[in-house]
Amino acid sequence: MAITKEEVLEYIGSLSVLELSALVKDFEEKFGVSAAPTVVAGAVAGAPAEAAEEKTEFSVVLAETGAEKIKVIKVVREITGLGLKEAKEATEKTPHVLKEGVNKEEAETIKKKLEEVGAKAEIK
Repeated sequence: MAITKEEVLEYIGSLSVLELSALVKDFEEKFGVSAAPTVVAGAVAGAPAEAAEEKTEFSVVLAETGAEKIKVIKVVREITGLGLKEAKEATEKTPHVLKEGVNKEEAETIKKKLEEVGAKAEIK
């Protein structure tokens, strides 16, 4: 009596995570293979480019305050709408995410404003 592919899939679907893990290890030992994903060089090169094109929301991170701390605090207040105390704390705790979920253009503008006053910013 032959077992169908559907029966095998149904059986595997009914296993707990621990049972499935043990089954995978048994397959690896019996057949001398690894269940670890292998990546083809061409696929690796294409994957990050596709992911970058799809990204529509960015975060601006204040990496370093720089020498002009007061000017940076003013820009941080302008960008975030924080009060003086909160903006000062944000500039002292670097790296610090200043703005999240902004589009690419706004992120570039914010980064430029920060760099104009001597801070270092990153877009992630």
